[in-house]
Amino acid sequence: MREQIFQPLPDKPDHPGLEREMLARWEEEGAFAKLREQNRGGPTFSFIDGPVTANKELGIHTTWGRTLKDLFQRYKALRGFDQRYQNGFDCQGLWIEVGVERELGLNSKREIEDYGLENFARKCREAVVKYTELLWAGSKRLGQWMDWGNDYFTFSDTNIEYVWRMLKVVHERDWLYLGHRATEWCPRCGTSISQHELIGSYVDRADPSLYVRLPLLERPGEFLVVWTTTPWTLPANVAAAVNPEAEYGRRANGEWVAAGRYPDERFEEKRPGAELVGWAYRGPFDDITQVEHRVIPWDEVSLDEGTGIVHIAPGCGTEDFELAQVHGLEIVQPVDESGRFYDSFGWLHGLSTTEAAEQIIGNLEEKGVLVEAGLHEHRYPECWRCHTPLIFRIADDWFISVRVLRQQMLDANATVEWTPEYMGKRMDDWLRNMGDWNISRRRYYGLPLPFYPCACGHLTVIGSRAELEERAVAGLDQLEELRRPWIDRVPVRCAECGEPVERIKEVGDVWLDAGIVPFSTLGWQNDEWVPEGYGTGAAKGLTTADLPDHAYWETWFPADWVSEMREQIRLWFYSQLFMSVVLTEDAPFRRVLGYEKMLDETGREMHGSWGNTIEATDAFERMGADVMRWQFAAQPPDRNLLFGFGPADEVKRRLLTFWNSVKFFVDYANAAGFEPSWERLQPEGELTTLDRWLVERTHAFVADATRGYERWLSPEVMREFEAYLDDLSNWYIRRSRRRFWGDDEAALRTLWYALVQSLRVLAPILPFVTDHLWRVLVLDGPESVHLAGWPEVAEPDRSVLDEIAAVRRVVELGRQARSTSGIKLRQPLRRLVVEGAGLDGHLEEVADELRVKAVELGPVEAVELRVKPNLPKLGPKLGKELGAVREALTAGEFEELPDGRFRVAGHELEADEVLVERGGREGWAVASGDGVTVALDLGLDDELVLEGEAYELIHRVNSLRKERGFELTDRIVLTVPEADRELTGRHGDWIKREVLATELEIAGEELKLEKS
Repeated sequence: MREQIFQPLPDKPDHPGLEREMLARWEEEGAFAKLREQNRGGPTFSFIDGPVTANKELGIHTTWGRTLKDLFQRYKALRGFDQRYQNGFDCQGLWIEVGVERELGLNSKREIEDYGLENFARKCREAVVKYTELLWAGSKRLGQWMDWGNDYFTFSDTNIEYVWRMLKVVHERDWLYLGHRATEWCPRCGTSISQHELIGSYVDRADPSLYVRLPLLERPGEFLVVWTTTPWTLPANVAAAVNPEAEYGRRANGEWVAAGRYPDERFEEKRPGAELVGWAYRGPFDDITQVEHRVIPWDEVSLDEGTGIVHIAPGCGTEDFELAQVHGLEIVQPVDESGRFYDSFGWLHGLSTTEAAEQIIGNLEEKGVLVEAGLHEHRYPECWRCHTPLIFRIADDWFISVRVLRQQMLDANATVEWTPEYMGKRMDDWLRNMGDWNISRRRYYGLPLPFYPCACGHLTVIGSRAELEERAVAGLDQLEELRRPWIDRVPVRCAECGEPVERIKEVGDVWLDAGIVPFSTLGWQNDEWVPEGYGTGAAKGLTTADLPDHAYWETWFPADWVSEMREQIRLWFYSQLFMSVVLTEDAPFRRVLGYEKMLDETGREMHGSWGNTIEATDAFERMGADVMRWQFAAQPPDRNLLFGFGPADEVKRRLLTFWNSVKFFVDYANAAGFEPSWERLQPEGELTTLDRWLVERTHAFVADATRGYERWLSPEVMREFEAYLDDLSNWYIRRSRRRFWGDDEAALRTLWYALVQSLRVLAPILPFVTDHLWRVLVLDGPESVHLAGWPEVAEPDRSVLDEIAAVRRVVELGRQARSTSGIKLRQPLRRLVVEGAGLDGHLEEVADELRVKAVELGPVEAVELRVKPNLPKLGPKLGKELGAVREALTAGEFEELPDGRFRVAGHELEADEVLVERGGREGWAVASGDGVTVALDLGLDDELVLEGEAYELIHRVNSLRKERGFELTDRIVLTVPEADRELTGRHGDWIKREVLATELEIAGEELKLEKS
């Protein structure tokens, strides 16, 4: 037996096992380091990684984005681009705090402070370190190549200093201010929520729905009826708003409501809303709060729900607060930072907004002012970190004004290429409508805002650690990190009056941390390169990242490409754009790839409580990373991904086709002793037409896939691959089987070339299986497919491809015709008639594929043609004349024209304006499409039937060979039953050739075979 040149492949790949093996080999060989060294000094491709929050192990949703980032970086690496490969971690903010609170069993800010801010900060860092290691492990298992260990961490002092510099610039331009307004507030976290953090935070919930009477002071026996879904705000009621243009009516019981809300009711009196303005009323809780209540006008009062009279509590709502500024209303703030009523609210004191609801309802009922109480289903915002329902309260928060920046950001966004394009328009919409950026949070483990307001009225904003040290009055000796509590102990001297002043206690919005990374990681305006200069503060010991100099920033800024999911338009993409426009007036990225949401395979959100969440570790073991990456890469970014084990099984099936194509080559190449050479990659010598076609088809695949990669659309690459795989396996390999049996070197060389080139194209998407198969197929070339570079091929000859595509179209139609007839493909037929296709030089191929004795080119007469109007197309075009055309088509009164067109009732109809059905007459099977019609003669005679039986016998024997584990080259002795004597007498030699039989015997009643 010949020595095997290629490592044999099993029937099916064990993807998880294969991937673990490849991970070990990459680590052992230093494959990633070799790739970086190979591309060093090449053209640059700048990618900035959106930081993953280090608060949990790698989630399945995150693997989609990480795959896209990795595959395009791998593609650029194959093209020779030098890259940075810096991974990022988000390390501060409520995501981190909330996790640590749960771990420690803490439930409030007071409990955190009792625990100690130093201890809490160290626990938060420990959590980041723990999850950093888990995220590293998960990302590596996915196959992501990054410069692990050289990551950026947003809690580094260096990153914090860069944010400070930006804030100082903002202050110098007079865009920074302390705002006093009603804001969304999380009572559990005890902090305000910014506008962009609210996106995606609305959930369906049922809240109390109350209708309450407010007695009018100067109209005895009359009442205003208001509606609210937030009972806790009623003690803060100051006014009731009406639409001045709407009509209001008084019921017989004295209740005033908007007449339009109750069209079927009769009213004793009606007045325009403007006449109600100024009416005074008694509040629902005047026993607790003593304020004057009156009716005010408001054009925005909705008549779609409620009573048309709106309860106004300026201390509990943004619009209410704004109305208070306009109308000079008193502001009552009922709850503290934790959402509990102040002591001054009597029997409500200490109750949360939720706890107070039932007691408020009961109190209103006792007073006789509760009209109705129920539940109301609506969308309501919750905290995006801890999922607590939000409230509104008045707060003093720090804002950055966007008045000047808005147009600058729109102009900058106009320079960015967005994929999909509509996401760029969504960014424009956000920029046009965004409010000022609320950057302050009343929390602990976050960016310390460097604001030092002095009693003299001057605000000092520190822009760097050096400036802090220069201005500090005390506390530098204990300053471990630029964060709380240590930074709180460093007062500075006021630049205006010279008095010591302390920093405000607030920390910054986490998107400040993430948005600054195009500057902090690249060394913007840094004079001197500092080795490991990014690993400062809490990041010390976690990363070896340098702080580069400004020349480095100029090389790598802006990013050529960034990618995150759609929700990041108003988060990370926005914060980057905001800060970049502040500092440079330019966008920080040239191109953006966004993508939609991941759902389960049925289209539902993934939730642990629903039992449909898939853990990444489980997916790695049950699917394999390559199968996951195939799903991600094949997904159009403008649609939600339906991810699950069902779709994974379908991917495995398709991937198995490719695996089997490689296995087919390996088995026959080993049998033939064929040994290809990397130096002679391109097939040479005497190639058949089919060989030349596969070479051109491979070149077309490379060109078309390249176009997909360059457009940042991996689904295009996958579509091209699946079409190519069909051509490779279902046409070239199947059409060439006899050549492989005969050790045809041209066929082996051509197939080897096609497989090797396709591995190079697929390597960015399927890094594990492609590298495994590369090492099987390429014996004397680059040790890894990831070091082999991008294939350079000639422009494909499209005429050759079109020619074979026409042949395949005819064959496919022939198979469709067969399937309608119920006659198996193994049963030969006498003839096929083809109309509308040129098959010069390919008649024998078509005959062989469809098991027909002859192929004739000419008009198909064995067909009944039925034509109907394509109404969506023809309706608008023909209008009233459509009826006459429809009647003529039904009656068969039409003329068939070239290219699928028809002339009917004085109109020429295009191919897409009609629906064509072709049915075969008796004894024929017909199929048509794209202007081509084929007709199969279904008549059978004894000779054809006997030949069909021979095909069936060959199929049975070869199936038995496979079942018994015979090698491809094993010769056999075949014994057929006595009943097949006539069959073997007529076709014996042919049967022996097809099954590799050295002898053919006739005996007994069973089919038998054994090795010869």
